[in-house]
Parts: sequence; structure tokens; C-alpha cells
Amino acid sequence: MSTNGVKKAGEQAKAIQRILITQPRPESEKSPYFELERKYSVKLDFHAFIRLEGIPARDFRKQKIEIPNYTGIIFTSRNAIDHFFRMCEEMKVSVSQDTKYFCITEAVALYLQKFILYRKRKVFYGADGTNKSMFDVINKHKANEKFMYVCSENQQDNEIVNWLKANNCEYTMAFMYRSVSSDVKEVLTSIDYDVICFFTPSGVKSLFDNVPKFKQNGTVLGAFGTNTFRAIEEKGLKLEIKAPQPQTPSMVAALDQFLASLKKKK
Repeated sequence: MSTNGVKKAGEQAKAIQRILITQPRPESEKSPYFELERKYSVKLDFHAFIRLEGIPARDFRKQKIEIPNYTGIIFTSRNAIDHFFRMCEEMKVSVSQDTKYFCITEAVALYLQKFILYRKRKVFYGADGTNKSMFDVINKHKANEKFMYVCSENQQDNEIVNWLKANNCEYTMAFMYRSVSSDVKEVLTSIDYDVICFFTPSGVKSLFDNVPKFKQNGTVLGAFGTNTFRAIEEKGLKLEIKAPQPQTPSMVAALDQFLASLKKKK
């Protein structure tokens, strides 16, 4: 057994057997992740590498952001939605019926139903889950909206910020939560994973917070999102599985494509 959660140098993986997904286990047994397990006879483990802490309203006020002044809210995750409405409740802010919501995916958009009457609001989302498809939607409305990008204090998407700036959008970044590394050292040191999949730069940071001397040694790494790609490559690690891409809009799709390609080589 290696001491850093990956295969020892020189080991050759005859087949992918164990995959680590650095997110909580899906609540539904109908999750496509479990279909991957059955399809390829692999074992998927789920462990959240980060946990989120809400920024208290008293600290948010220091950002001097008046929520009712914004007509378009940008959400890239369900967490952002949770913390936006939490903040509104803590600050006793009433969100206008005319507020528009711009979401990264349809799944994120549908999550708004937990907080609003979905049909009575104006909700938009990208066609394929990429930043570009969300930009296409925002672009149609940018002239008349004042945007608030709800994001983590240490995990905002620079591509979104740069696009808003380059396209002369009136916007502000609203930090309503922050990510903190989870204690997953035991997970990483007790099991040799063939594949580890990351979803945020903070997840990559957590890897090194837990195992500072982490060495890849042949472990296949996957990442979701350009910022996560960059975080992995900046650590000098090799990235082999990427999502979203034109043919692989989700991590499940990217894993499916990767495992299928290995199967063909046998």
C-alpha cells in the first residue's frame, strides 16, 4: 500500500478498478455514477474534499452590496443559490418578482424551485453546461440588467468575471460563502485509487492540504471546469480527463468516454 493514496512509482494499472469522486455521494441510487459502476465493473468512492461555510450577514454587509439593486443574478451552483436566499433571509431582503436568474445548467436552474415560484420568474440557463453557453444567454440581456455574480470568497470563476468585464456588463461579485478543506487524509493514505476526479480548485488545494507531498505516480486525474484544469496543471500534475467538453458535458460523460477508450485497447 502506498503512503499517499496513489499507485507506487513503476506500477502498471492493468485495469481501472477504483475511482475517487471528490464530492458527496449522490442521494439518488439512480445517479448515472452508479450506472458507470455497473457498466465497467469499477468501484466509485465519494468523499467531499471541501465543505462550505456561509459568510454571516454582518460580514457580508462590509461588501456594501445592496441586493435589491440588482436585476440579474448569476448562479453557477446549487450552493450559490442556497447561500443567496440564506443571505436574503438573514438580511430581511425581499427579492423582486421581476428579478432574472442566469444559471450555468438546467439542473441548477430547476433548483430555484426550492425558493421561488419557478414559472412566475424569469429563469435562463446555458444549453450545454459550459460558461460559453451561459454567456450566450446573458449576452441577450446585458444591456438592460445589473448583474450580481454570487460566488465563493475563494472560488470564483475568473472566466466569468473576465467575460462580464470584457463585454461591458454592469456587475458585482457577491461573496456569500467560502470553501474549507475537509480532513480526508485517511481516505487518501489507506486506498490506492486509479482515478481521482476534482470539481473545484479548492478540491485540488484540499488534496495538498491533506497530503503535502502528494505524488501522482500514474494515478489518472480528472477535472471539471477550466479553473480546476489550471489548478491541477499548476501543481505540475498530468490531467487526462476533462469536462465539460463538446462531447463530454459532465464528469460522468467524461469518465464514460475514458473507460470506454480503455476497454477498446484491451
